[in-house]
Amino acid sequence: MSKEQVFLLPDVGEGLTEAEILQWAVRVGDSVEINQILVEVETAKAAVELPSPYAGVVGTLHAPDGETLPVGEPLITILGDASDTPDATDPPAAYTDMATASDREALLVGYGPQEGGGRRRRRRPGAPPSPTPVQAPATERTAAKPPVRKLAKDLGVDITTVTPTGPVGTVTRDDVRRAAEAGLVAAAAPKPRTPEPAAETRIPIRGVRKHTAAAMVASAFTAPHVTEFMTVDITATMRLRDTVAARREFRELRVTPLLFLARALLLALRNTPEANASWDGSTQEIVLKHYVNLGIAAATGRGLIVPNIKHADRMSLRELAEALAALTSTARDGRTTPQSMMDGTITITNVGVFGVDTGTPILNPGEAAILALGAIRRTPWVVTDASGTEKIEPRWVTQLALSFDHRLVDGQQGSQLLADLAAVLHDPGLAML
Repeated sequence: MSKEQVFLLPDVGEGLTEAEILQWAVRVGDSVEINQILVEVETAKAAVELPSPYAGVVGTLHAPDGETLPVGEPLITILGDASDTPDATDPPAAYTDMATASDREALLVGYGPQEGGGRRRRRRPGAPPSPTPVQAPATERTAAKPPVRKLAKDLGVDITTVTPTGPVGTVTRDDVRRAAEAGLVAAAAPKPRTPEPAAETRIPIRGVRKHTAAAMVASAFTAPHVTEFMTVDITATMRLRDTVAARREFRELRVTPLLFLARALLLALRNTPEANASWDGSTQEIVLKHYVNLGIAAATGRGLIVPNIKHADRMSLRELAEALAALTSTARDGRTTPQSMMDGTITITNVGVFGVDTGTPILNPGEAAILALGAIRRTPWVVTDASGTEKIEPRWVTQLALSFDHRLVDGQQGSQLLADLAAVLHDPGLAML
């Protein structure tokens, strides 16, 4: 008899309890190798690709796309070698016999069931029923990651007609673009008469969005928020940005105002380290952090996430620019890892990219402060020259909003941090002091 090796859904973060199946990269009967990508799942923190801990042939997929599994539940059964391809007459033993669970190897972080176990959650509305080994090949969708599917939709390409060239038969972005250029656009079917729009639409809250909603509610009702605002003339910083962007070592990087705001915040924290701290409720202590893991809030298709730049306070301006570019690109492509969102110490959210002047940011749970950058606009501004004469000039102006936890940061400390930050942005030469 063939050897069945059952791969359980691992904990791919710290303390996660479940994950949703986004996209299988293999089908029943496929040969797989160790570390080959099997499936993409979405946890409460990010979308993650899971590699295979075994080599062999896919025997059973234990859940379809769209189903949510508890950590420790069977995910996939892999048969011992390529000659063990399942026969259509074989019973789905993987559903009834889990005796091979003791043979599993803990190859991934947090691998294995949690105490208390847990039953599989029902599928989200519209998801297909769980396939049997015989049904699975017929019910598998075209293998493609969510960003690729979105690109196909945007270009009007029927993804099922695209010839895949990616690993294990997956459709890539280039495949979709080639199909669009070749005119392989699915013919539009005659549209039926448009029915009356529904009075309501219900959207299931899951994954990152569910985690964010719970975390924000907990933060808002646990930490006593205080928010202060300041309008700043940052014309000198904008000139500095143009100067830096023209330098040879920065020419291949995108030099943005956010880079200089981040740098100014890191400098200002030296005078107010209390804003880079956390509250330990179990011991009633303030924990000052002697490092800065700078979080950058990023809006993605799956919701708001806050990956952070580890030890940002140790970086040069170029290193910080590279880290911001990598963070942004990774978040946009949906490849942010749970590890990159852990252990943040302070956060920046750039609401200005949406044309918003300011707002009241809610603290990222476990942090003492969050800074919002508003839209940067050309604004009439009263300027005093060296002789003391006042005149009105067009200047680059923005609004900053700083929210802080009043248990850790008092009003004087919060005001000092915001004032120091604004002073550096108004006159970057102060950073030399």
